[in-house]
Amino acid sequence: MLEGLRVIEIEGLGPAPFAGMMLADLGAEVIVVHRPRGNGIVPEDENLLDRGKKSIVLDLKAPDDLATARALIATADAVIEGFRPGVMERLGLGPQECRADNPALVYGRMTGWGQEGPRAQTAGHDLNYVAASGALWYASEPGHPPITPPTLLGDIGGGALYLVAGVLAGMIAAQRTGRGTVVDAAIVDGSAHMMALLMALRQAGHFTEERGKSLLDGPPWSRSYVCADGGHVTVQCLEPQFHAEFLSRMGLAEDAGFATQHDATRWPQQTARLAGIFAEKPRAHWTALFDGSDACVAAVLSPDQAREEPHMAARGTWQDAHGALQPAPAPRFDGQRTQLRPAPRRGQHDAAIRAELAQNARE
Repeated sequence: MLEGLRVIEIEGLGPAPFAGMMLADLGAEVIVVHRPRGNGIVPEDENLLDRGKKSIVLDLKAPDDLATARALIATADAVIEGFRPGVMERLGLGPQECRADNPALVYGRMTGWGQEGPRAQTAGHDLNYVAASGALWYASEPGHPPITPPTLLGDIGGGALYLVAGVLAGMIAAQRTGRGTVVDAAIVDGSAHMMALLMALRQAGHFTEERGKSLLDGPPWSRSYVCADGGHVTVQCLEPQFHAEFLSRMGLAEDAGFATQHDATRWPQQTARLAGIFAEKPRAHWTALFDGSDACVAAVLSPDQAREEPHMAARGTWQDAHGALQPAPAPRFDGQRTQLRPAPRRGQHDAAIRAELAQNARE
């Protein structure tokens, strides 16, 4: 879908590389400017987040390599970076310099706190950002501290996906107007923005700040349960017809204790009753019982287990490719089947990229 568009990614951590991977999955030519040495956290070569990209190694503190980076950015539709505010400016690769060379450039900036504000220059990580934004508030049972959610909530959901959306919007506008833009993708902004659905429920009176008392936060029909073998299943049968199907499959359709779905005073007793029932049988039993139903029950699976789950397997959602278990590109497009392209070795495309820039200079 993005064939013919070029994106330059300045190597960083977490959400910016994920955004670059997603743009590459969508068909853009993504060239990652790797550092001479890795960061010691992710693999230096053939990093899954670099799949489908090209690689050139540049030391941005060396004048010649810095000039090469600037020349490369001048050929691009977009550049993405994930440093603290001011780092790219100090290198001489800030938006003002790069857009002077390339007025249509979309300059995507990925940070936790944003480009401005009292915390803009302070360190932080996913958990801090979603805590400050309000997105962590409901991540606990009543009376317990919020759990540390997977980095999906902040770095990826509130960060990388908003960077991708911003870059795509910027490129569409640039094609129409010939003018680029600067995208300020802050995890605190994105993760707060994702709260809009819950805020709409609160506006309708279905959500409260008190944990365990809201429509999706507390009911026995919106939680996980432990099975006899230590596995877990999820239940979220919100609509009445799905709740009725759930009770029927559980043999509780005529049970007076479950006669009312939305009586919050009964939720603790209903939860305890269901917890006891689920604990009597292994996860496989419950998976089979609810298979093909509209009861809105699903087992909690690891990525390796999800690869073998019949629906996931039929869609090829998880794939073994290039020596690693990987999620397939998403979303999908009619008539297209995206293949997982390998990640490059660090600096694998140096010669070809430098040759292209030299040819451009001669012309």
